[in-house]
Amino acid sequence: MVEIQELTDTSVFGQIAEHQHEQVVFCHDHETGLKAIIGIHNTVLGPALGGTRMWEYVSDAEALNDVLRLSRGMTYKAAISGLNLGGGKAVIIGDAKTQKTEALLRKFGRFVQNLNGKYITAEDVGMTTKDMQYIRMETRHVAGLPESMGGSGDPSPVTAFGTYMGMKAAAKKAFGSESLAGKRIAVQGVGHVGGYLLEHLVKEGAKIVLTDYYEDRKLEMAAKYGAVAVGLDEIYDQEVDIYSPCALGATINNDTIDRLKCRVIAGCANNQLQDENVHGPALVERGIVYAPDFLINAGGLINVYSEVIGGSRKSALSQTEKIFDFTTEVLNKAEQEGTHPQKAAIRQAEQRIAALGKVKSTY
Repeated sequence: MVEIQELTDTSVFGQIAEHQHEQVVFCHDHETGLKAIIGIHNTVLGPALGGTRMWEYVSDAEALNDVLRLSRGMTYKAAISGLNLGGGKAVIIGDAKTQKTEALLRKFGRFVQNLNGKYITAEDVGMTTKDMQYIRMETRHVAGLPESMGGSGDPSPVTAFGTYMGMKAAAKKAFGSESLAGKRIAVQGVGHVGGYLLEHLVKEGAKIVLTDYYEDRKLEMAAKYGAVAVGLDEIYDQEVDIYSPCALGATINNDTIDRLKCRVIAGCANNQLQDENVHGPALVERGIVYAPDFLINAGGLINVYSEVIGGSRKSALSQTEKIFDFTTEVLNKAEQEGTHPQKAAIRQAEQRIAALGKVKSTY
């Protein structure tokens, strides 16, 4: 399920240096079985905020690769969204359905606490708001808490809303209209965020083809929304207008890119391009409009940032709605510069980091 981009240097420090990470913390506890990695990519704009993912990786090296890519993406996500946050991410190695315990989560919380606020964690794949409560017992550096505890609640609906806004902007670029009515959309992954995204798409009158890693969830969501359910590998061969990757990363790769029959790619998954320097230009060559993942899936981060600074869900949704305009701007800029959207979005994020880095260096 997880496809990881190969890094050019196989040494641990070589991989860290390749994307210029500030700090990587390896967390291990024999008693609880905790094996986790916290990646802190960049804290120029503020503390690194990013969710914790629990997944049964094939190897420790694969887990490291994933956390490095994810934390880098969080830096760009925060920067391009105008948030005063850095980029970080954590992964816990294990099966979330069978190996997750209160003790394990609380031990992880102790490791987060020991970073003294440099990293703020939140919910990601395999984690819930209940899990955040356990982590909160050991550290105050956690967001995405239930509303009953004064938190912002599940960020998934806001992530889905931002993805929907980005998809509409990309549709306008490709088809001349932002309307998704009658559009055939292939949604890959209908979990927390993908499920909420389906609500927006069906409400607007889109025709849905979907798949999911879990067969029971796939069939349930297909029945609920009147969608066509297909196999995990079959999703790439569908005749659709829009492909929406909403599961794990790297689904746009050498094996799938020639099979895609769509005009737009817009989804909530992180790191959708297995190699952004190869597959970003390849999509342009094929006439496919790609909405940069870290741009359009920023709604969840915007939501938890609102929690950190004492804002409201209403203000978070208002900020997330602007993803439509941000996406339009990036797509137009990429076209003007003769490059691909992912590169244009990264450049815009890096420019903000560099500019504010100069301000911070004066004191």
